[in-house]
Amino acid sequence: MSLLLQLSDPHFGTERPRVAEALRAFAEAVAPDLIVVSGDVTQRARPAEFAAAADFLARLPACPRLVVPGNHDLPLFDLWSRLWAPHGGFRRCFGHERMPVLALPGLLAVGVDSTRRWRHKQGALASVQIEAVSRRLRRARPGQLRVVVVHHPLDVADAADEADIVRGAREAVGAWALAGVDLVLSGHVHAPLCRPLAGRYGPAARGCWAVLAGSALSTRLRGGHPNSVNLIRYAEVDGERRCRVERHDYDEERAEFRLAGAQVVVLGG
Repeated sequence: MSLLLQLSDPHFGTERPRVAEALRAFAEAVAPDLIVVSGDVTQRARPAEFAAAADFLARLPACPRLVVPGNHDLPLFDLWSRLWAPHGGFRRCFGHERMPVLALPGLLAVGVDSTRRWRHKQGALASVQIEAVSRRLRRARPGQLRVVVVHHPLDVADAADEADIVRGAREAVGAWALAGVDLVLSGHVHAPLCRPLAGRYGPAARGCWAVLAGSALSTRLRGGHPNSVNLIRYAEVDGERRCRVERHDYDEERAEFRLAGAQVVVLGG
């Protein structure tokens, strides 16, 4: 079995220390094989915020990490940096790879940067990015869970968040489905979600699921959703590939992350 822990939108600079400590304890207890951070690592892309984020991630269990930037990880008020070095702070802490890839025995995770320096909030996927991700997905080994990580979502539950769906989503869904993607992990809207992308995009998205995580640590909560993270358990049994996607919410009274819901996803159909 493979175990993936998805964090999103911690927004360091607005993090809640008590929640951060609870998340560290939760991660130690579950011992994931891979930790994914789906963007908005910081609140204002300040050096101290990136440093705090990097320090927090360093204190999580020793396993591979895949981190993609979110729109908040580009400077908003420092216009010179936004124009000439928009990802400078992020890259100093998390590397220069625009399409990070982690291949483990049971899973393949591919990250893609949906941020754009000329957009404050909305994201986009270029055709060249979509094709690069597709090429890597097509090289996945049989039986691997195939995951794409992108900050801006391809699907949302709330009609008020429709404008936050990444530009180029339809092209991406069609191409990645053909390439064999199983899950697309995102954040941005701070609202957990797990549902098939075929509901929005039709038969072209058959077999693909959108998995969104809420805000892991921030005070910037929306829609009544508490701080939360996703835990994804993947296994292949008797030729059937299955994921159990669990949402773990922060319990204010107990000061710990607790199972709040789970969905079993049969892959490949």
